[in-house]
Amino acid sequence: MGASLSNLTEGGSTAGNGTGLGDIPESCIAGVFTYLTPPEICNLARLNRSFRGAASSDTVWESKLPPNYQDLLDLIPPERYQNLCKKDIFSLLSRPVPFDDGNKEVWLDKVTGRVCVSISAKAMAITGIEDRRYWNWVHTGESRFNIAAYLHQIWWFEVDGVLKFPFPADVYTLSFRIHLGRFSKRLGRRVCSFDQTHGWDIKPVRFELSTSDAQESSSTESFLDDCDKDDETNGNHKRGCWIEYKVGEFIVTSSDPATEVRFSMKQIDCTHSKGGIYVDNVSIIPSDLKLGRRRRRMLK
Repeated sequence: MGASLSNLTEGGSTAGNGTGLGDIPESCIAGVFTYLTPPEICNLARLNRSFRGAASSDTVWESKLPPNYQDLLDLIPPERYQNLCKKDIFSLLSRPVPFDDGNKEVWLDKVTGRVCVSISAKAMAITGIEDRRYWNWVHTGESRFNIAAYLHQIWWFEVDGVLKFPFPADVYTLSFRIHLGRFSKRLGRRVCSFDQTHGWDIKPVRFELSTSDAQESSSTESFLDDCDKDDETNGNHKRGCWIEYKVGEFIVTSSDPATEVRFSMKQIDCTHSKGGIYVDNVSIIPSDLKLGRRRRRMLK
């Protein structure tokens, strides 16, 4: 049976005069590949020489790239992509491409080829960030950018950001990634301290999003800490882990002109202080991809 399968994939026939997969023209295989995902194409490329040839076709991989992929390549030194085929360009862009002094990243989703962006807290305007009595920059491998802003204590909490980028047509979700409690390593184990975590259960944080084409998400509010004061020993699911808070969605109909996105999170009620929180990054990801990831995490 193993010999028969080998003959079939390499173009032979068990009957001796028939045809096998290797006899299918590469152009036909390439036409089918345009309907498959990149991982599926790479798996089928192992079958035989014809499939490998079709899996390297520029026509196939051009269909997996966003229409404005040249805008993404413009963020990379030309010598890194000038002589690459479309398959290698897809591979290059599916890894994070840093821009704006390394404080922002863009990449293509490896399954769909759709554009995703992440923005470090370093690229945001944070009230009081220069004063170490309030904020500190903490280097950590738990951050996408290996650095996050940690708040000790402040009364006026405000984080603002802006991004102008040629997003291809799609529906996108913007989220803040934050963490309640200060974490560290002790005897090789991750531990969290909540001594400075306070004020987030008194008033909600307001998240806002707007775009240059006058789309505006109705501002959303959320209590970042819902710990029951009568049961603080048990804590709650919002403490000690990274949580992504959805700010809103926006629609892009064309990459030209570039879309400007403004976003913020704030709690500016100065009647009480708040502290003990990390602000890591903001992600902008196609909405159905975001939903799919959330479902997969729930199934694990």
